[in-house]
Amino acid sequence: MKLFCIGLSHHTAQIETRERFAGHSRSEAMLRERGCRELVLLTTCNRVEVYSCAEKQLETGDVADCLRVGGELSPEVELRSFYRHQDRDCARQFFRVTSGLDSMVVGETEILGQTKRAYEMARARGHTGPVLHRLCQRGFRVAKEVRTATEITRGSVSVGSVAVDLAEKIFGDLRGRKVLVLGAGETSEKTLRALSSRGVSDLRVSNRSPQRAEDLARALDGIAVPFALWLDQCREIDILISSTSSAAQLLTPALIAPILRERADRPLFVIDIAVPRNVAPALNDIDGVYLYDIDSLQSIADERMEMRRRQFTAAEEIIAQHVARFWEQIGYSLGDDFATQRSGRSAVAPDLSPSESKAS
Repeated sequence: MKLFCIGLSHHTAQIETRERFAGHSRSEAMLRERGCRELVLLTTCNRVEVYSCAEKQLETGDVADCLRVGGELSPEVELRSFYRHQDRDCARQFFRVTSGLDSMVVGETEILGQTKRAYEMARARGHTGPVLHRLCQRGFRVAKEVRTATEITRGSVSVGSVAVDLAEKIFGDLRGRKVLVLGAGETSEKTLRALSSRGVSDLRVSNRSPQRAEDLARALDGIAVPFALWLDQCREIDILISSTSSAAQLLTPALIAPILRERADRPLFVIDIAVPRNVAPALNDIDGVYLYDIDSLQSIADERMEMRRRQFTAAEEIIAQHVARFWEQIGYSLGDDFATQRSGRSAVAPDLSPSESKAS
C-alpha cells in the first residue's frame, strides 16, 4: 500500500493555475477509478490536495488530470506546480496543513475546519479507511496541541482579516466607509467581523442563500442585500469583498462600466478572495477600479509571518513527534515498504527549519 499526498498550493502556483485545478464533481470518482482505495480531497482558496492510500503508485500527472477543470496550460507548466509527499512526509504535510503552518496566513484557523469537513465528506461517501481515518484524527489532535502549546495563532489570523488589513492600508481609517461582502461562508463571516472591529458601521452582506445573509447581517448590525440586487450596491459602496463558491465570474467589465459612470470620481476597491475568482481580472484595467485578488494579500501575510516565525520551532517539534507516533501505529498496514523504511531510517522524522519547511 502507498500513502501519499499530491497537490498544489500558493507556495507553488499562482491563482491562475490554482483555479484550473479546483476539482469538479467527477474528481473523486476518477481518482477512485485510478486506484485510490482511501481518499480525502482537500480544496480551499489556497490549495488543492489529494491524500490517498492506494495499492499502486499513482503518477502526479494522473492526479492532475482528475483535478483539472479547464485551461490551456502545457503539461510541463502544470506538473511543475504540483508537489508530492510519500508516507512519513505525507503525514507531516497533513499535520502542518491542519495546524496552519503551511497556510498563506500562518496560524490561521479556518484550515482546521476545512480539513475536518473534507474528512467528513470522504467518510460519508465511503472513501476513507483505517489509514486515512487515523491520519486525520491524529492531524486534528496535532492542530489542537500546536494551538495550545504555542502562540502561532496570536493576533488576527485569517484571510479575511488580511483582506481588511489591505483595505485599511488603502483608506487609512475605515470608519465611514461603505462595504459590501459578497458571500456568507466562514471566510465572509470572519471578514465581516474584522471589518466591524475596525469601526465599519455600514456593513452589507449578500448571498445566494438569503437566510444566511440575514443571520450574519443581524449578528453584526448590518444590512442583508438580496443576491439579485447586489450589483446595484456598487453605485454606493467604497469596498467590495467577494468570497463566494461560484464557478462563474460574477463581476465583469461589461457589468461594472455603466455603474462607474454614475460614481464620478469615487474609486471602487474590489478585493476578490475567492478561488476560482469571482471578479474578472480585466477589471483592474478600468479607470476608477482597483482590484486585488487573494495572491495580492501575500505581502501582508509575509509581514505577519515574521511575527510568528519564532513559534515555528516549537510547532515543528510537536509535529515531528506525532509523525513518529503515527508511523509506529499505522506503518505495519502498508506492508513491505514500511518494513524497509523502518530498517533503514530513524523512527523520528528530521525536524526542518522554517525555511526548509516552506520549501517542502
